[in-house]
Amino acid sequence: MTWEAKLIKHNSENRIAVYFEKSQDLIVRIKQIEGARWSQQKTVWHIPDTIENRERFKIEPLANSLPSAEGIVQIEKFKQWLRSKRYSESTISTYSEALKSFLIFYREKPVVEINNEDVIIYNNEYILKNNLSASYQNQTVNAIKLYFMTVRETKIEVDKIHRPKRAKLLPNVLSKEEIKLILNAHSNIKHKMMLSLIYSCGLRCGELLALQPVHIDSQRNIVLLKNAKGQKDRIVPLSPKILEMLREYYKVFKPTTYLFEGQIKGKPYDDRSLQQVLKQALQKSGITKPVTLHWLRHSYATHLLESGTDLRYIQELLGHNSSKTTEIYTHVSTKSIQQIKSPFDDL
Repeated sequence: MTWEAKLIKHNSENRIAVYFEKSQDLIVRIKQIEGARWSQQKTVWHIPDTIENRERFKIEPLANSLPSAEGIVQIEKFKQWLRSKRYSESTISTYSEALKSFLIFYREKPVVEINNEDVIIYNNEYILKNNLSASYQNQTVNAIKLYFMTVRETKIEVDKIHRPKRAKLLPNVLSKEEIKLILNAHSNIKHKMMLSLIYSCGLRCGELLALQPVHIDSQRNIVLLKNAKGQKDRIVPLSPKILEMLREYYKVFKPTTYLFEGQIKGKPYDDRSLQQVLKQALQKSGITKPVTLHWLRHSYATHLLESGTDLRYIQELLGHNSSKTTEIYTHVSTKSIQQIKSPFDDL
């Protein structure tokens, strides 16, 4: 079993992030560790920071897990630059942690002396040697490139740093029957409403939790998504059936600041609790696939495509910058594929 484990702060709590190549077997094993949780925000599994877990994942003593004094200063400057450019806190955390890992590797070398060859060595001797994923490598390269673009005195030639080739993974899609089972699994109207809104509007988890009552325009039958991924606003159509459900939900819960609030009024519903809502729906519906909230968004896009919606509209609805991102759904749509007759039938 190959992974990389490192200390992180998550929701002001000390945690151990565990990075590994996506594998159902590894996911099952990580889930067996008490307190293991998946962070949709950081896209990583994380576990409690305990002595037992540090030993289990062979985490280096804290003193050896730090960059040089110069490196620490540079990471702080990088964070300040990212904040000044209005990057999200989750991106700031991801990029600064990736840069920290790189500067720990070169803790004995002055930052000004680091060159392109060092990036290649880091990729080979640390990322590839530890079998870390291509997405982790990509994240690190993005952080390194962005950091060195902000530092003037350096031997790095930013344009010559190349990202790894991306794996061409297809999005996970559920059938309409499976979606119906999941959405009808809960009798709790709030739980049912949250899952239904994610699927019916193709929302990301964070987009759902950031919704406020004022973002629901019942006159125009639209939902306004403010400051979605990439600091972009967008609108998505609101199903009349969903609007009816929302009216029933509103009567019962009377949300104030956020459309979906947790136990404390005025505070958004917790993303971990939302993942538990999905987990319970899967158990109740008897679906054993490792479904995540993002599968509902993938399914929304694929079902739109299969019903004849133009790809350009789907791109707008999902908030994709590039049509290339949206085109991946053409590979999982079964509408045309099911019409192809196998030559085996003619034998």
